[in-house]
Amino acid sequence: MDTPKTWLKITIETSPILVETLTDYLVGVHEAGVELVANKNEEPTGALLCYIRQENLTTEQAETLFRQISLFSFEMATIFNVDVPQLSWEFFEEEDWGKNWKEHFVPFAIVPGLVIAPTWEHYEAKAGEKVIVMDPGMAFGTGHHATTSLSLGFVQEVMVTGNHKTVLDVGCGTGILAMGAVLFGAEKVLGLDNDPDAVSAATANVLYNKQDAQIDIAITSVEEIEGEYDVVVANIIHDVLAALADALTARTRAGGYLILSGVLAEDQADSITSIFKEHGFSLVRKVEKGEWAAVLLQKMS
Repeated sequence: MDTPKTWLKITIETSPILVETLTDYLVGVHEAGVELVANKNEEPTGALLCYIRQENLTTEQAETLFRQISLFSFEMATIFNVDVPQLSWEFFEEEDWGKNWKEHFVPFAIVPGLVIAPTWEHYEAKAGEKVIVMDPGMAFGTGHHATTSLSLGFVQEVMVTGNHKTVLDVGCGTGILAMGAVLFGAEKVLGLDNDPDAVSAATANVLYNKQDAQIDIAITSVEEIEGEYDVVVANIIHDVLAALADALTARTRAGGYLILSGVLAEDQADSITSIFKEHGFSLVRKVEKGEWAAVLLQKMS
C-alpha cells in the first residue's frame, strides 16, 4: 500500500547554463526550495537539489511532478543546446532535514574575517574574527553559494572604506548579507524577501545574533518602500534584477553603491552592468567565482 508522504526531493545534474532557468521554474511554478550543490572549494557543481512539499503526496503524484520537471528540463536543454539534465527523485522524510544540515553545514569563513556557524555547533571566534550564528531553516541560504560570498565581499569593502550607515538588502534570504552589513558598521538595515520561509528564517537569525535593533525584515517588494540608502544589495537573478532596475535606482542615494549578483559571469554580468549604466550608475568593479559574478556600481551624483 502506498503510504502518502510530505516531501519530494528531486536531484538534477545539469549544465551551469541552465541553473538559473531551472531554479526560476522550480521556485515559481512548483513553489520548491532549491539548493545549488557546491564542492569543497565552495564552487557550484551544476547539481540542483529540489524540495517540493505537498501533503499526502502519493507515488503517482510524485511521478507526475517528476515527469513535468523532466520535460521542462529537456525543453530548456534543447533551446540552450546543452546536454539534457539527468534527474532522479525520492521521498524525503521531514525529520531527516535537520540531520542533513547538521552533517553538512559546519563553520566556514565566508569572507576574510567573517565566519558563518550553525546554531547547533559551538564555534569559538579567533582574534579579530566576526561570527554570524544561524539556522537556514527552510530557506536554503547557508552562505555557501558563490554569489553570497561575492556580494558580502563587496558589502565588506564599501562598509569598511566609507561612511555608509544605511543598507537595503533586496531578496535577503536567511539574512546573511544584512547581518554582515551590521558587523561591518551599518547602523540601519532593511531586508526584503517575498518568500515567507526566508522572512521567518532571517527574522529568527537576526534575533539570535542580537541585531534586531539594527535590522528590520519584511515580506514586501522594493517597489512598495520609500527612502534612499547608502548601500543597496540584491543577490537575485538577472531577469529579476533587470525588472527591478527603476526601483533599485530609486532606492540608491546619489553617490551610493549598488551591489548586484545572482548573475552568470561574462554575458549576464555585462548585460546587467549595461542596464544599470543606462540608469545612471558607473561600474566600480566586477568579480567572478566559478560560473558566477557580482558587480559593484556607484550611482552618479
